[in-house]
Amino acid sequence: MTTAQPYLLAPDDTRFPPVARAHASGLLAVGGDLRPERLRAAYAHGIFPWYSAGAPLLWWSPDPRCVFDTAHTRPQRRFARTLRALPWTLSVDRAFDRVIAACAAPRAGQRGTWITPAMRRAYVRLHQLGHAHSFEVWNGTQLVGGLYGVASGGMFSGESMFSARSGGSKVALYAVCRALAAWRMPLLDAQVANAHTLALGAIEMPRAAFIATLQSLADVHAPSDWDAALPLRHAAALMD
Repeated sequence: MTTAQPYLLAPDDTRFPPVARAHASGLLAVGGDLRPERLRAAYAHGIFPWYSAGAPLLWWSPDPRCVFDTAHTRPQRRFARTLRALPWTLSVDRAFDRVIAACAAPRAGQRGTWITPAMRRAYVRLHQLGHAHSFEVWNGTQLVGGLYGVASGGMFSGESMFSARSGGSKVALYAVCRALAAWRMPLLDAQVANAHTLALGAIEMPRAAFIATLQSLADVHAPSDWDAALPLRHAAALMD
């Protein structure tokens, strides 16, 4: 069942309504703030913020949900030859500020970004608290790609990725999937499907199934040090 109007969040209450109350568009609630307690409550229930600068703070839980099956998402064969020749290396949480800044930078064909200064500050704070993480792709000391997102139990929700060199975001995505699979985190949440994510191997699943999986992963413990636990360090190893 959908509601005609989104739920108005109380400023002093971090609770959210059931996701089944979301509009057909996926819009669930309006208002609130981006403090860590509210963001953690949102991700724990399959909800995320997404809004434009100057607009009200909007909270979403779309149906269907776009995800990557981490155990079965691998580089496509046509990318293999390029990947094997790359000298790029991988890391986690070594440059969170730089990754989110690159994701927020203007892109060709886009007028602005949904990663507002307030969003950047909020996710940097989540990172400082150990709940948001960045995956980096390096060519020597040059950051050539990356992805950041939020962990909630055994679920990792990817927020955005970028490329400074062709293929940088692809390598970051495949590195994330390889790491999550090794840590028994079966899904990378990509939130809303688009042609690009579907071409990279994303699938859509009903929201109810996604929420059930999220709840089943609530007690899964990710590594305390994601960089130390990263199962591979070289982009070329993604083809192994």
